[in-house]
Amino acid sequence: MHKGNFSFIKMDRTEYKSPEELKKLTDQNRAETNALIKKLKKKKPKNLDDFVHDLHAEAFSEFSCLDCANCCKTIGPRLIQKDIERLAKHLKIKEAEFIEQYVETDEDGDFVFRNHPCPFLMPDNYCMVYENRPRACRQYPHTDQKRFYQILKLSHKNCETCPVVLGIFGELKTNYS
Repeated sequence: MHKGNFSFIKMDRTEYKSPEELKKLTDQNRAETNALIKKLKKKKPKNLDDFVHDLHAEAFSEFSCLDCANCCKTIGPRLIQKDIERLAKHLKIKEAEFIEQYVETDEDGDFVFRNHPCPFLMPDNYCMVYENRPRACRQYPHTDQKRFYQILKLSHKNCETCPVVLGIFGELKTNYS
């Protein structure tokens, strides 16, 4: 395992992949990745956050989410009350109207968008509510968060949606297996 500054790690350039391609690639490596996740959760490497954050910064310095938008097209964010308030205000409608028009409760009891792709995704992959988008959208794909070992399973699931996350897991396998 590496220690310290990871600026010498050069991640392969991230290319767009469809959700179908990403799912297939994720499934092909599922057993190996699950073993790595188990190892990382157990060992909790002190440098894991720095390593993943460096890869995140490198990948997103070259990859534009506007060329992809898989997350907006296929998965929905969990909405918190503040998101609903902010979006309703932005759209100049009452919260109850926003909920009636755009929101449903999922199997976990969370508020989510009723439809996919996201109702605010425009044809050019821009978000019409970008400045007021939900917190979960702001944080996605979560590869720049602290204590990455705590969200390894979620991030592995995100490999099926985000080509950057898939690339980060490839580097994790190379450097931590």
